[in-house]
Amino acid sequence: MDYDVLVLGGGIIGCAVAYELSKYNLNIALIEKDYDIADDVAMFNTSIVYDGVECEDGLMSKLEVMGNVMFDEITSKFDVPFKRTGAITIAEDEEAVKKLEALYERAKDRGIEYVYLIDESDVREIEPNLKLNVKKALYSKNIGVVCPYDLAIGYAEVACDNGVNFRLEEEVLDIQKISKGLKVTTNKNKFTCKVVVNTIPGDSYTIDNERVYVREYESNLNYFVLQNKYNKHFSNIIFSINSNGEETYSIPTLNNGTILAAASKEGLNFDFTFNKVSKLVEDVKSEDVINSYQSPFYKDNVIVDDSDISKGYIKVIGKHYGQVTVTPSIAKIICESIVSNLKCKNKKDFIDKRREFYRFKNLSKEERNEIIKLDSRYGKIVCLCNLVTEGEIVDSIRRPLGARTVEGIKRRTGVTFGSCQGSYCISKIVSILARETDKKLTDIVKDSKKSKMLGGRIKEFNEM
Repeated sequence: MDYDVLVLGGGIIGCAVAYELSKYNLNIALIEKDYDIADDVAMFNTSIVYDGVECEDGLMSKLEVMGNVMFDEITSKFDVPFKRTGAITIAEDEEAVKKLEALYERAKDRGIEYVYLIDESDVREIEPNLKLNVKKALYSKNIGVVCPYDLAIGYAEVACDNGVNFRLEEEVLDIQKISKGLKVTTNKNKFTCKVVVNTIPGDSYTIDNERVYVREYESNLNYFVLQNKYNKHFSNIIFSINSNGEETYSIPTLNNGTILAAASKEGLNFDFTFNKVSKLVEDVKSEDVINSYQSPFYKDNVIVDDSDISKGYIKVIGKHYGQVTVTPSIAKIICESIVSNLKCKNKKDFIDKRREFYRFKNLSKEERNEIIKLDSRYGKIVCLCNLVTEGEIVDSIRRPLGARTVEGIKRRTGVTFGSCQGSYCISKIVSILARETDKKLTDIVKDSKKSKMLGGRIKEFNEM
């Protein structure tokens, strides 16, 4: 056997599964078709950690509850930003009040604590800047925000340090059952293994009894990222619902910013979204918006299908808006199933710690001076908006599973996400990446083979 376990897909669930399995004496590889891991994580590095109240499905609710409880330990261990902000769901009319009352009863039935039904006066006391008309509100202390990309990288880096082989830029073409184990064919190799964990929803192979279809998303979430200078932020996550089925959100980020969102079945439309979210917060202007994104809003149940575990095949089916929340619980369930099936033992030399890294903007003056003494590149600011140094960029490239694209550097360090959106620093980032990877400037890509940052030189010289 080439491997004991092959994990297909380097998304956040795939990285979490690889981490959990790396605790055991197993030979593991993860196969990802893209240049980098965690490409399934949204561009803005903020995700809601739910508490299981909003889920209609009981199984999804249990997975969210399990995952929610695990976040404090995991994020502390990986040094990933996470905060239990709390969340207030606002009912704007009497019809919406009935929905909130049903949610509150559901929370009690499921035994979910720290969830309260509150009145307008309580809401105004918690969030004095709220602009909406409030009939009733549901307040949960369990809900929070996390940096999902940082979490996925944390999972992957620790897994890598514990021997997981990450095979990037390799696409799985087929999986077949053979006399002993499974055969996995990629565009580069053929492998045999005892167990395959398929975390890529929608992909189907010979071993699958029938094609797996992922349901189309029900709506889009249109997001606005506000400049940090906008000063009427909410400390809690705000959800607003009404009888028309319209939903708007305000999500505090972990760098003291705000993300506003509105659900829509239409495409990305600035005016439509801005009209909705401006009803939620005070004095927001279009010039306060520094970026906008669109993300599908999936409501499929995420299912761990281990019905073929006797063949050595486990797959994760479905997409859900709470994917980040359920990731720790799903990874744990899959790991327990494989460990039981293979009867493997814990690794005695397992390193359950992420390598240290520094965020210059979060350091004190004394700490900054100390690190600059050790490495002068930490004294060279590349991104003025977010105070990201050359030292941080170099570290993001040289770390385990280091960045190989401009997008990888952006996501790992936060460069180009400030008010100038990279107009000042992008050329410096490309130059540093080319230098550190020993490539030509014209070979540097944004995030894929067809996204070169430079089309070519303006003029070539044979000699100077």
